[in-house]
Amino acid sequence: MQKNSLHFDYIILGAGLSGLMLAKSLVRDPYFLDKRILLIDKSEKNKNDRTWCFWSENSQAWDTVISKRWNNVRFKGSTFDAEIPLKEYSYNKIEGIDFYNSVFEILQASKQVTFKTENFQDLTETKQGVEVTTDQNTYTATKAFSSILPPERLKNQTAFPVLQQHFIGWEVKTQESVFDPDVATFMDFSVKQNGNTRFIYVLPTAKNKALVEYTLFSEHLLPKAEYEAAIEDYMEGLGASQYEVTAVEQGSIPMTAYPFEQHNTKSLMHIGTAGGWTRGSTGYTFSYTVKRTAELIRFLKQESDFRKLSLNDRYRWYDKLFLDVLYRNNDQGAALFTQMFKKNAIAKIFRFLDGTSTLKEDLQIIWSLPKKEFIKSFLGLK
Repeated sequence: MQKNSLHFDYIILGAGLSGLMLAKSLVRDPYFLDKRILLIDKSEKNKNDRTWCFWSENSQAWDTVISKRWNNVRFKGSTFDAEIPLKEYSYNKIEGIDFYNSVFEILQASKQVTFKTENFQDLTETKQGVEVTTDQNTYTATKAFSSILPPERLKNQTAFPVLQQHFIGWEVKTQESVFDPDVATFMDFSVKQNGNTRFIYVLPTAKNKALVEYTLFSEHLLPKAEYEAAIEDYMEGLGASQYEVTAVEQGSIPMTAYPFEQHNTKSLMHIGTAGGWTRGSTGYTFSYTVKRTAELIRFLKQESDFRKLSLNDRYRWYDKLFLDVLYRNNDQGAALFTQMFKKNAIAKIFRFLDGTSTLKEDLQIIWSLPKKEFIKSFLGLK
């Protein structure tokens, strides 16, 4: 990408999902044709370091980078085990490296973007905008967007419960044909819960190939060996006598209704997980990032003070109730999700989780869940 002076219109800190999606949206919109953009990340983004999945009715915008689609998902709980046709929807998988390559190709062609592989150190606001310091340079800009979440931000508050969606996933290749490549296992709660919300997530790409992920919604992470032992037990249960682990991914996503946007200033906007762009009750990020990026682009065309952009909506309130229930009763996640999938059509669930449902649909889903604990959370009872 082009080399420019050290002043830019926009600086984007972090070339992850939110940073790249924002940069792509800016250079593709003629309104921002005169804007010079600096993108900073400590990584070259040349490795397949993660996987994103999302459901959609129409995924044409991402067709070139979707590596696999499923038209059926399986949900397994103690009182409900079903293979669910998605009908008008599909469940889609995007490999990180495919997304990175696709977006960087667009950014390179635009000639508006400078990409620097440097370590961010500090951001200071000035009368003219912001000053960003890395381990190699100091840059200035009129506006900055940051996807960097300071670890103390959630630790130093007690008003909002915080759980983690933490996981280790193995890409496996088996000798036996133990997977159905046409069905993604959305949640399998047959694993021991041990006082938490724990499930297996399976994305099969062939009869003998899949991503098998052990996931928890809980407050504390586990020793690495415990995740691995759970995956090994699950593979044995499938009848896989021998298999090769071809890749490993792991992560931890904060689940909270914390209002991250309160840390936005006139010239600094937090994006991604750091900006509250992850759905608090599920940890799903891709669809919400698409939605929030579109909102931000519209905002930039009308306003210049980032403090005026509010993300508060009724879904955050739903997330707050749901997370309060899970925080107080972390072993109830399996029952909550089982009721949701057992008593509601999958399309309605997808709309609810994406924040596109009607109020009537919201009430129907909430009414289908165990009511006692939600009433206690609503009333602020312990």
